[in-house]
Amino acid sequence: MTPPPWEVADVIRRAGNKFIERYRGSLTTAQLKVLRAIERCRTAALGGHRDQCLRCGYQAISYNSCRNRHCPKCQTNAREKWLCARRQELLPVCYFHLVFSVPHALVSLMWQNKKVLFSLLFEASAATLLEVAANPTRLGAELGFLGVLHTWGQTLQCHPHIHCVVPGGGLSPDHLQWIRAPSRFFLPVRILSRVFRGKFIAGLKHAFVRKQLAFFADCEPLANEKEFAAFLRTVSRQDWVVYSKPPFGGPEHVLEYLARYTHRVAISNHRLVSVDDSHVTFRWKDYAHESKGRNMTLTLEEFLRRFLQHVLPKGFPRIRYFGWMANRRRRVLLPVCRALLRAPSPPDSSLPDVDASITWQCPKCQGPMCVVERLSAQILKEENRCACFVDTS
Repeated sequence: MTPPPWEVADVIRRAGNKFIERYRGSLTTAQLKVLRAIERCRTAALGGHRDQCLRCGYQAISYNSCRNRHCPKCQTNAREKWLCARRQELLPVCYFHLVFSVPHALVSLMWQNKKVLFSLLFEASAATLLEVAANPTRLGAELGFLGVLHTWGQTLQCHPHIHCVVPGGGLSPDHLQWIRAPSRFFLPVRILSRVFRGKFIAGLKHAFVRKQLAFFADCEPLANEKEFAAFLRTVSRQDWVVYSKPPFGGPEHVLEYLARYTHRVAISNHRLVSVDDSHVTFRWKDYAHESKGRNMTLTLEEFLRRFLQHVLPKGFPRIRYFGWMANRRRRVLLPVCRALLRAPSPPDSSLPDVDASITWQCPKCQGPMCVVERLSAQILKEENRCACFVDTS
């Protein structure tokens, strides 16, 4: 893949220090770490290693990655390892993709209480699917699925939603039968929407009573019990969106989907069109107008503000598992599902057994490049300084 002409790191290098000076009082430690990590990612500041081709002897220096989960450049390896682990969990059934969203009126409150309300978003959406699917008049089965939290829209504005990837069917209550869902219909979205709304609002009430919510700025009046109750009545009258996308063709298509969605960050480097000393322009899809491609230009400061809104609290898991795919149940119930479906043994989920010192292919002869020396940031700094005095004529 051709490297993008611009990176989020370029924006940070141009405006990061000024942005931090202006907003230091409101930035979290996690946000500051993300800025510094992306800025230094794959530069001499993080050290590196000298690689040598085992075939032709060509040498090159590679810089280390920051491995921050919000860095646009550091998701490929994490994604591939995760996908290898998921490959053995796929079942020979069709898969469905559902998206749970909340009304815009809740966004400010959610951003002031990310850890509590993002967790509630997971819990309410999962409980909704499990409850509706378990109803004998619907599917009458116990589901197993994963949910992925996304907090952004195409223009980097706040848009919290959960993507759920669900096998088309589930276990009977006695775990003795696999109950298949119709190939083109899973569960009624109107019922899912109403149940989801009820569970999320009930969770909000519970969090308010337990004093787990903080209220600032425009949300400060909601600290009053009557104001909060009136606010909940307002959002309960709105339609909550649960969207069911067309089902996947089979398990092989699920991995393609997961590769695109699970380790995505708010914006990829490939969407950046241009960066100068004052503005950044990026591509976005206008879903309200048939996904038409458009360009948006923001000041560097506004771009960083929007980007940092989507930094998750430290240790907050963005991918979670529910039903018989929950971590403590998967080991027992996944083999049961495979047996009932007469599915073949899962493929080997391990990565290929290669020498850990092999890093990439030689650009000269395509031979394997091997690490021959680890380089600290100080050593790289000295090498770069000395290189400035080398006569290249």
